[in-house]
This record gives sequence, structure tokens and C-alpha cells, in this order.
Amino acid sequence: MSDWTAADLPSFAGRTVIVTGANSGLGLVTARELARVGATTILAVRNLDKGRAAADSMSGDVEVRRLDLQDLSSVREFADGVDSVDVLVNNAGIMAVPYALTADGFESQIGTNHLGHFALTNLLLPKISDRVVTVSSMMHLFGRINLNDLNWKSRPYLAWPAYGQSKLANLLFTSELQRRLSRAGSPVRAVAAHPGYSATNLQGHSGNPLGEKIARAGNRMATDADFGARQTLYAVARDVAGDSFIGPRFTMFGPTVTTWRSPLARNRTTAAQLWTLSEQLTGVEFPL
Repeated sequence: MSDWTAADLPSFAGRTVIVTGANSGLGLVTARELARVGATTILAVRNLDKGRAAADSMSGDVEVRRLDLQDLSSVREFADGVDSVDVLVNNAGIMAVPYALTADGFESQIGTNHLGHFALTNLLLPKISDRVVTVSSMMHLFGRINLNDLNWKSRPYLAWPAYGQSKLANLLFTSELQRRLSRAGSPVRAVAAHPGYSATNLQGHSGNPLGEKIARAGNRMATDADFGARQTLYAVARDVAGDSFIGPRFTMFGPTVTTWRSPLARNRTTAAQLWTLSEQLTGVEFPL
């Protein structure tokens, strides 16, 4: 269905969905639409006040729970509080921010966008019945995985390459997760999506005046959050194959389709090595 939109979502009555970073932007729209069609929707957010304000703007069965992806103890506490879930949407992220470390000593972008979600997914996996949807970006095209320095400790930090690395990690994670699920005989699917370029609160936090100017200019040409979230919702609701990558046909706009990824994002050896390193860094292993 090339003209698919959120209006075409089927009923999610009786199903539970977790959306990380659901207090604004793509996550808010994703959670809002799933709640609208009957899902029990858990907003997994770092700021509970912002999460509650977002929940108040939604209809349906919506719950707010604290999750700080920059702190593995918070990730574990959140996962321990979940009994069962049908769909996990790994949506939360930060983009091109100044250098900072997470509570566990990870560079903040790889820590939030990849390692936090890696730990969350594996901790929840025995409780997930349907699929894991991870939001990546076409900025993965500019990413390179440095397995010897994933956390930018021995090289000069560059905000945009760090973001690209984290978004490439999202795709490699999805592919390796699907391979492991298939080998384990699990019916759960791992799927990735990207929004194109949507104007959200991700932009404008680089701390670089030129970068801020470019972000503002880009936002004037960007699609809105409803369009960006459409790609995620398609990945959540449609009967797509495991390891699909869902996005706009023309990269930034157009109908929602199964799209393409870079050769680096298809490297099975790197995906397996990144998985092993992520297990070592987070102390969380594939549970099935």
C-alpha cells in the first residue's frame, strides 16, 4: 500500500507497546497513534514531567514510566518492571551533541542510541511476543564502526561522525538480532526504520554555531514528525520481514517502503563483532 498512513493502522486492542523517548517528536506521535488504536502504551521517558504532559495529550490507555538509557541501572530497573510486551519501539535518541559520558562511561551518543537500547532489548526479549523496531537514520551512511574505540576515548571527538556511528550500530544490531532470533527459533522479528528528515527537537543541540545554523536551515525543508513517525508505525504494524529497513521511497519523502542501507550496514562480521563488544560493555547477553 504505497499511500499507507497512520490512519490505516489496525486495531491494537489487547496489545502492549513500549515506546522509548515518547515525550516528544517522533516518539510522541508513534505512542499517540498506537494508543489511539487501542494499544496499552507505555511511554518510557527520562523526564517524568514531560512524559506526563505528553500522556495528557493522548487518548487511550497510556502509562508513563521512567527510563534513562544513559544509565544501565535505570534500564535494568525499567525492564524488571515489565511483565510482558508485544512490541518494543527503540525510538529515543540524541543527535550531534557535544562530547559527554553516560553514567557507565560510554560516549553519550553510542551509549544512548545503541548501548542503552541493546541492553533494554535483551533484558526484555523473553517478554516480547511480536517485534522490536529500532529507529535508525540515513545518517548511518556517514557512520563507521570503530570497534577499538567505540566510545571515542583515543581519537578526537566529532559529533556528527559519532552520531553516524550510533545510527549504523542500530542497523547492525537489528540484523544480528534477527539472525540470533531466527537461530533460536523465535517468532519475534527485529525491524528498523528511519524517518527521512523530520523537524523534531533532536536538531539544534550540537553546541556549534555553524551546526545550529545548518540545522535551522534543514528544518525549513524537513517533513513533520507525523510523516517521520509514519515509517516507524509501518514497521510496527505491517507484515514486514525480519531485518527490514523501512523508510520513505525517496530517502526524505515519498511513500513508505522497504528501503536500502549502506554496504557497511550489511556487514555480518562487523555486526557479530559489535554484538560481542556490546555484550561486554553492558554486561547483558542474548537471552534466548
